[in-house]
Amino acid sequence: MNRTILQTGALLAVLTGAGSSIACRQASALAGEMEIPTATVKEADLQLKVRTTGALRTKQSRVIAAPAIGGGTLQIIKLARFGAQVHKGDVILEFDPSEQEYNLAQNRSDLEQAEQEIVKSKADAAVQTAEDQTALLKAKYAVRRAELEVSKNELLSKIDAQKNILAQDEAKRALAQLEQDVRSHSASNKAALAISEEKRNKARLAMNQAEDNIKKMTVTAAMDGLVVIHANTDSTGGFFFFGMTLPDYHVGDQVNPGSSIAEVIDMSHLEVSAQVGETDHSNLKPGQPVDIQVYALPNDKFTGKVETVGGATSHEFWNDNSQHKFDVTILLDKSDARLRPGFAASISIRGDRLSNAVSIPSEAVFEREGKKIVYCKRNRGFEAQEVKLRALSEGQAILEGVQPGTVVALVNPEARASEKAKPEGAGPALGPGAK
Repeated sequence: MNRTILQTGALLAVLTGAGSSIACRQASALAGEMEIPTATVKEADLQLKVRTTGALRTKQSRVIAAPAIGGGTLQIIKLARFGAQVHKGDVILEFDPSEQEYNLAQNRSDLEQAEQEIVKSKADAAVQTAEDQTALLKAKYAVRRAELEVSKNELLSKIDAQKNILAQDEAKRALAQLEQDVRSHSASNKAALAISEEKRNKARLAMNQAEDNIKKMTVTAAMDGLVVIHANTDSTGGFFFFGMTLPDYHVGDQVNPGSSIAEVIDMSHLEVSAQVGETDHSNLKPGQPVDIQVYALPNDKFTGKVETVGGATSHEFWNDNSQHKFDVTILLDKSDARLRPGFAASISIRGDRLSNAVSIPSEAVFEREGKKIVYCKRNRGFEAQEVKLRALSEGQAILEGVQPGTVVALVNPEARASEKAKPEGAGPALGPGAK
């Protein structure tokens, strides 16, 4: 019985091995029969070109904002039109000054009243001082007279002498009390004068502030440029959501102090803001020429130069596979009155010229485990080989690590072989939640 089982197991093992050998041969044959498009590695002189898109923006601008004045909202009574060309000193924005003019009149009245109080305080102090001086003279005279009476005590009876002494003591006490009252009156007068002067200073400060606020009701351009009116964020009470359309500011609108109403932009120095990938970043440097096609002006060509190449990267944190991006700014060679900030543009940056550059079509470069590879044709198959990608330019990948004349695959042969090896009728792999 055991012998029969062993023979049966041996027979199954032989059949299994034979089946595996047939499967391997079939897979090898299929791989050899697959039609893999290829390209040949070439060596030629090339000029690097980096293509991307960007948007026009101004290099210099000045925000026109409502003055930061306390006391409520401000009403626009004059506003330059959108797109108006202005010069430095031109009036861009004007607010209703009625409230500030009322404040100025009120503060001026308070100032005049405070000045009158100062005059009155000084006059009252002068009268009080004169009265105190008169009283002091009388009190001193009374003390002196009492002293003279006391000097006659040797000739008087004891009772009269005692009366003179008591009168003298009373006169001295009255003088001391009066002197204390005089000092108190002087301090009180000084305090009253100081209060009136403080009221005058406060009223003068408020009046000056009101005058300054009236001047701030008129806002002028700080430089020559184009006027751009901002969206009225005050129209919704400061609450708005993404995608919500807001109207521009207009004459008659009520705005909060400090709100940004408009902007004067310098049209003589426009630049293009763009981003490039990591591969292109190393091939860019300031001063490189740039060809610019503004979508809004399809029949015109513009040129510029790379101004700055950012060193920091931006990355979509929610997408681990997204490429790092580097900011690039391009300064236009000359201005054009038709150009406006925000216009989108196609950009072609002319980089360095490379001699004897080794290149292949960019679709022949693949990424595996964070490394760049190409599939080189070896005999009847393809072999993965790691390369260093120097640049991408107009559909061509400039490489290091592969020899000219090498034939490379334009599609991933490993993925193609996996597709061929699937059983007929088998559908795509389903996700965990598929049914």
